Amino acid sequence: MIQVFRPNMPPAEAILPYMRRIDQRRWYSNFGPLYHELRARFAAMFGVTEDQLVLVSNATVGISLAIRAVMSQRAGGICLMPSWTFSASPLAAMAAGLQPYFGDVDRDTWALDPTQISDAQMEQASALLVVSPFGTPLNMDDWETVVQKYGVPVVCDAAASLDAVARAPEFQVTSIPIVISLHATKALGIGEGAIVLCADPDVIERVRQMSNFGFSKTSVSQVVGTNAKLSEYSCAVGLAALDRWEGVRANLLARSARYAEMLAPVDGVSLFGAESPYASTYAVAELDHRDAYQLANFLSRSGVETRRWWRSGCHGHPTFNAFPASPLPETRRLSRSTLGLPYYADISDEEMSRVVTLLGDFLASPHKREDAAPALTRGAREVV
Repeated sequence: MIQVFRPNMPPAEAILPYMRRIDQRRWYSNFGPLYHELRARFAAMFGVTEDQLVLVSNATVGISLAIRAVMSQRAGGICLMPSWTFSASPLAAMAAGLQPYFGDVDRDTWALDPTQISDAQMEQASALLVVSPFGTPLNMDDWETVVQKYGVPVVCDAAASLDAVARAPEFQVTSIPIVISLHATKALGIGEGAIVLCADPDVIERVRQMSNFGFSKTSVSQVVGTNAKLSEYSCAVGLAALDRWEGVRANLLARSARYAEMLAPVDGVSLFGAESPYASTYAVAELDHRDAYQLANFLSRSGVETRRWWRSGCHGHPTFNAFPASPLPETRRLSRSTLGLPYYADISDEEMSRVVTLLGDFLASPHKREDAAPALTRGAREVV
C-alpha cells in the first residue's frame, strides 16, 4: 500500500538537546524559555515583532480564540465561512459562540471571493472566517477592504499555509488574525500546536490571555479563558523542526514539482496549486470529467491510499447540516472532482510514477456510474 501521507517530524536525536534544556530548568509549560525562543524564531520568519505572535496548543482553539479576540462587544450571531474547508473551521466558530453560515468558493482559488460577499450576508454576520486552501496564499488587502466596508471582523484560517504566509507578498500580516497549524500533517509539524499572527499587539495579547485561563498579569481570571498554552516539550520539537526547515521545504518543493511534471502528459487531471512556489503537504488532484469517488475506489483496489480531505464540504456533515448556506455549486463540484493523492517529503519517484500510471489507466477506462459517491447527508439548508 502506498500511503496517502507520512509525517516527517524531527528525529529524537535532534530534539534531545532541547529536552535536556527543559530538564535543566525544570520549566515545562507556562511560557517558559523554549516558548520564548520559538516565538522569537517564528517572529523572524514572518517578519513581525514578538508581540504580534502567540503560540497555542492547536489551530482549532487558535481560530476560536482569534474570533473571540476580534469580536469586541459582539456576542453570538453568524460566522460566514466557506463550506469547502476542514470541519475544524466551523467547530472553532461554534466554540466562539457563533453559528456557521456556509458560502461558496471561487472556481479557481477554492477560497471565498471577497468581491462576491453580499451586503445581505454581511448584515447578518458577526464575524467572517476565510480559509487559505491547501497551503495557497490569500490577498489580505482584499479582506482588509471587507473589514473596512462592513465593520465585520475577519479571521484567516491558514492552517496549511505557513510557507505562503512567510513568503507570499500578498499574504502579509495585517490587523486580521492569521492562524497557522503546526500539526504533524503540516509541512512544519511539531505534533500539535499553532501560531496566531496579527499586526495588532492588543489582539495577540487578548489571545494569549484567553489561552491562559483569562489571566493578565496575575493569576486572576479577567476574561473567560481556557488552557491552550504550548508546552515546553512541544516547543522543543518546534525548535528542532525549525533547525531543519529549509531542507524540508526544499525537498517538498522538489517532490511537488516532480509530481506535476509526471502528471503533465496525463489528460483530464490537474494538481491544485501545482505552480505555487510555497511548500505544503497536499497533492490534490482535480478531475475534468470523472468522479473522484470512483478514482478513490480504483486506486484503493490497486494498493494506493487516497483521501477526500474536505469530503463533500462541511455543509454535508451531520453536525453542520442544519446551519444555513448560500447556493454551493462550486463546493458541490469540488466534492465530486477532487481527491488527495499520496504526497509526503520522502515519497519516491517510483511511488509517484505508480500513482500517475494508475491515474492514467483510470482516466482511459470506461465510465461506471455505479461507483459514484453516495451523498453523506441532505446537506445544509440553502438560502438565497
